[in-house]
Amino acid sequence: MRILIADDHRLIVEGVKLKLTELGPDTSFVTAMDMAELRAAIHAPEASSLSLALIDLAMPGVQGSEHLAEVIEHLPQVPVMVLSGSEDGALMKSLLAMGVQGFIPKAYSPDIMLSAVRLVLSGGVYVPPLLLQERADGPVSAPAAVAAQTASSAADSLEERLRKLLTERQIDVLRLLSQGKPNKLIARDLGISEGTVKIHLAAIFRALNVRNRVEAVVASRRISGL
Repeated sequence: MRILIADDHRLIVEGVKLKLTELGPDTSFVTAMDMAELRAAIHAPEASSLSLALIDLAMPGVQGSEHLAEVIEHLPQVPVMVLSGSEDGALMKSLLAMGVQGFIPKAYSPDIMLSAVRLVLSGGVYVPPLLLQERADGPVSAPAAVAAQTASSAADSLEERLRKLLTERQIDVLRLLSQGKPNKLIARDLGISEGTVKIHLAAIFRALNVRNRVEAVVASRRISGL
């Protein structure tokens, strides 16, 4: 197993390498500390043998998320995960929507990072819990209680609407999608083709009024019946 780690902080690189050696004795690493080194790593002849790329969002020589898009485009078979000091939900959503398969805030523990990496290596998508869970910041005020009740009612009506708009098989696809499973695993679990999964996903996106699988996952977490 070969893992690319791109980060301009040597201590972080070494810490990540140390933790990821727990994946197995055959784990090896390729490192990059700026855009030039990252580009060289993904264009190297042996780049196709990479099992995973862990990439910092902010590195010398990069602009926005263009470096992530370049890796995803050049190595479409290699899952890409982001390491970042940011915990901005909108940023996480946008990166997951563009094809990143995991977002790990640097404030998270090494054990969480290892679990997230294992999930992605097994074909899943790691979505940080803070992106999915509702805020619980102490006692609920009266307006907040009304809002929570309204949200609950909305979730119930959403579930009812989905039951009317989607077939049982499409509900099964949505349930597996909410678990972070990619199309290939959904197809295998349900005994259908990936093409059929894509057709079902199109119907699910329309029913949920979302644009992509990340928004669908977030919406599905509000549905108790899944």
